[in-house]
Amino acid sequence: MLSPQVPARDTPRLIRRIIWIAMAVTVLGGVAWYALFTATKPPQSASPAAGQEQLVRADSHRLTAPPEEKGQLVEFLDFECPSCGAVHPFVEELKAEFGDRITFVNRYFPLSAHPNSGQAALAVEAAAQQGQYRQMANKLFEHQSQWAGNQQSQAPLFRTYAQELGLNIAEFDAAVANPKTEDRILADIADGNALGVNGTPTFFLNGEKLTLSTKADFRQKLADAAK
Repeated sequence: MLSPQVPARDTPRLIRRIIWIAMAVTVLGGVAWYALFTATKPPQSASPAAGQEQLVRADSHRLTAPPEEKGQLVEFLDFECPSCGAVHPFVEELKAEFGDRITFVNRYFPLSAHPNSGQAALAVEAAAQQGQYRQMANKLFEHQSQWAGNQQSQAPLFRTYAQELGLNIAEFDAAVANPKTEDRILADIADGNALGVNGTPTFFLNGEKLTLSTKADFRQKLADAAK
């Protein structure tokens, strides 16, 4: 289960493919606001999967469903990324403020620099298959300091989170082990690379990749899109 101690040939396909896709990465330190939108950057993107890249797919996780959409904000994220964790509460504020006009979409982009990012994505996607994407994602971010950066596999802890959320554990375990769950995450990674995602979190507003520096700037861009 994604243990860094097993030989490379025995590690799950997701971790091997993340390493192949992301290559070597540099983790930008700190959780100060100026770092929230830069996080971790691979020096080179790998080739995307066959087929045209898409910013949003039919199975992408939409966290809001406004009755009349004025805009769409897509976030590529890594649950182990400290910058993603630091910006998460503010993004939740934006969902509450603009969720009636803006569709918020989350996509996976786990990075090889983070030893449990792939397993975290698997846990969230397994929870999503039981209708609890947002609950598991929030739990991982809320407790990020408890598990992030740990070289040991945090799969048992993520399984405990699933139990706390009241998930069917047999179904959760089966989903984590199912190659189709990995494929779902790898599709997001391939799209992200093809779209020029070079760090987490990366945001696209109405198809435009955002360059952000302050909370006020972020909020204003959404306010303009929501008019």
